[in-house]
Amino acid sequence: MVRIQEIPLNQIQRPLPRANDPNKVEALMESIAAIGQQEPIDVLEVDGQYFGFSGCHRYEACQRLGKETILARVRKAPRSVLKMHLA
Repeated sequence: MVRIQEIPLNQIQRPLPRANDPNKVEALMESIAAIGQQEPIDVLEVDGQYFGFSGCHRYEACQRLGKETILARVRKAPRSVLKMHLA
């Protein structure tokens, strides 16, 4: 089951570092500041912890705007699914 909710940015672990395009982050910051976040990021919830693997640019844009939460599409998953993402 997938649910959409606001999650505190500081509760989302991002185990796979990605290099973001600074121009894309800037454009998203302008958009989010003007009209809010339109598209949720995808987050796995494993044992009550949140892991983000996509939405890197939106995550960084929200972080740089000083937002405390981010809109996320949350999917509960067992640890085995998390391990597949980390493989």
